[in-house]
Formats: sequence, structure tokens, C-alpha cells
Amino acid sequence: MENRGIESQLTTELIYDGNIIKVTKDTILLPNDRRTTREVVEHASVVCVMPLDEDGYVHMVKQYRYAISDVLLEVPAGGIEKGESPEEAAVRELQEEIGKYPGELIQLGGFWLTPGWCNEYMYAFLAKDLTDSKLPADDDENIQVVKIPLSEILREVHSGLIPDAKTIATISLGNNYLNRS
Repeated sequence: MENRGIESQLTTELIYDGNIIKVTKDTILLPNDRRTTREVVEHASVVCVMPLDEDGYVHMVKQYRYAISDVLLEVPAGGIEKGESPEEAAVRELQEEIGKYPGELIQLGGFWLTPGWCNEYMYAFLAKDLTDSKLPADDDENIQVVKIPLSEILREVHSGLIPDAKTIATISLGNNYLNRS
């Protein structure tokens, strides 16, 4: 029996095992001895990066997101590959998505994206001292790089024009860091 905090797993049933996610349906025992189920999506950890150039522009990516049938403006982000540290993944993602290498990479913290049903953890970084360094993009991505002044990004986050949670969190953490420095 696996202990997940104060809820104990009694059984687990694999529902789906794909390339990106795994879905299980777990029967658990609550502290009051009642049984219930939890559906869990397992997803690898991810990095999110706020790339800020010397002119005060944040390099964002604009991409179509099939699941919501819409185009989003987001910070560069992506999965941590097997054997890769979060820092290495952040550097690689910047090179793949915006063609930049960070001279300075600052870890801002991290957060659970949707802990009610998913174990995806996101590491947030601020990247500075950007230089050109392009790696081939992922085959399944169609992204456009957009440079936006930091002050405008903050207005877009606060006004609701940027609805992407990882971007909101990373920009907020990055702005807090910059205001403390």
C-alpha cells in the first residue's frame, strides 16, 4: 500500500500510457477509513523560462494549442529529458524555441501546475545576457518568437490578456526577482 500523504493508495489501475502522459485510477483510503477514487495524470517535470534581453524585452513564443483551439503567448517552456537537470533543460529549450543562449540563468522557484489531478512540476527561471545560439526546433512545434517590453507583458498578465498559468507564474516570479535586485 503506497502512502500519498494522509491518503493511502489501496489499488491502482492503468487507464492510459502514452508518450507524454500516463493516467491511473487509484482507490484510496481516507483518514476516516472511507474509500474513494482518484484519477491521476502523471507527466514529467517541465521548465519555464522568462528570457529578458539587455533592452528590457521578454522573448515570448506564440503558438497554437490544439487542446484549447487557440493561439497563446507563452514563455519558452518544455519537458526535462531523461538524465537532464532543470538548468540544462532550460538552456536547451531557449536554444530550440527562441534561438538564444543565456549567459545568466537564475532559478526563480517552482510550482505544481494542477495538483488536484496531475503531478506535473514546473521549474521557473529567469534568463539574462542572451546571445544567439540556435538548436533545431522540435518537429511537432510551430512557434513564432515575439519580443515584448517587460512593462507591457506585466500589463497583459494583470489585464487577463495572457491566460496561460505557467506564463503568469513565471513572469510574476521573474518580476518579483527583478524588483528585489
